[in-house]
Amino acid sequence: VDAAARLAQSLWLPTDRQGRFVTLQRWFRWLDDRDGIARYPLIAVWAAVLAAETGRPAEAERWADIVDSWQYGDSSRPADPVTEAWAGVLRAVMCRCGVEQMRTDADEAVRKFTAANTMMPVALLCQALARILSDDHDGSDALLEDTVRIAEEVGGHEVQADALCERSLLAMANGDWSRAETLAAQARDALRPIGMETLLASAVLARAAVHRGDLTAARRELVSAQRLRPLLTYAIPHLAVQARIQLIHVHLAFADIAGARTLLREIEEILKRRPGLGTLVDEALELRARLSAERGPATPGMSSLTTAELRVLPMLATHLSFPEIGAEMFLSPHTVKSQAMSIYRKLGASSRNQAVIRSRELGLLEGIAP
Repeated sequence: VDAAARLAQSLWLPTDRQGRFVTLQRWFRWLDDRDGIARYPLIAVWAAVLAAETGRPAEAERWADIVDSWQYGDSSRPADPVTEAWAGVLRAVMCRCGVEQMRTDADEAVRKFTAANTMMPVALLCQALARILSDDHDGSDALLEDTVRIAEEVGGHEVQADALCERSLLAMANGDWSRAETLAAQARDALRPIGMETLLASAVLARAAVHRGDLTAARRELVSAQRLRPLLTYAIPHLAVQARIQLIHVHLAFADIAGARTLLREIEEILKRRPGLGTLVDEALELRARLSAERGPATPGMSSLTTAELRVLPMLATHLSFPEIGAEMFLSPHTVKSQAMSIYRKLGASSRNQAVIRSRELGLLEGIAP
């Protein structure tokens, strides 16, 4: 087990940058089953980051607790600047203690990486994000530009894409819609080598398409966002809320009140767990007030599928029964059945097979293109 842990520790970064997340999950699961991660805090950090990035927030929380216990529970342990730096990145990414602590954690991570003669662009990204969420935009775009450059040099595709998305949001806030759309498209392109997509890029591209009147492109991006939404949870709360805020604006442009309200409920659930998200809290309050004033029809449809329903939807296309789906997803059979019935209703389907066919026609499942 110790030999495998050391191998995982040395091979994690190149494997992650190749986008081989299933391989990493298999390694971490094997080590976890043999109690081989808790003794290696750096692997615990990476296990938490991977869980956060792949839509498994409860698992990310569990590993983050182990990392905190290692860092703060034993004052006699030897110093380990690199692991401590990564632990700071993890705390900043998960933002469990609010934006001000996120800023402190990100700054500490950068200092410790620098002292170890290492530079990880994710630490710079966290620094920039913390400043933006604190409503301190001075130098944020330049810091993000540095993040993009360094991430491109080292092959950090995900960090590069996230930094480009943040630059896109800054451009949009400044009224430069053309630049915002270009940067969001670059973010999507940055992930192509590892076969990934980003919810925030889809959200920004949808909003930019609405702004220039291309409603077909906007609807296409909304479908893409539906598929990606379950991956971005309260484990990475700032990106999850940012993306949903942009999507709400798009749904409102289509007068889709039900879809907008579904997203607002998801934002409010995230904010219950992560209340200290700075400027995003005010943006959410403004949207809540705007939606409260809307009196248009709010008939549930495809756009009002919840994150929980979107997680269950691909399982409906398998041969598994509801109890078997529940066992696979750690849900009760009653919960699975209830969510399936809701999916049928929102898709206008009367059976499981009809719901799967309809989902494929809409582009929510692989198969028939939208």
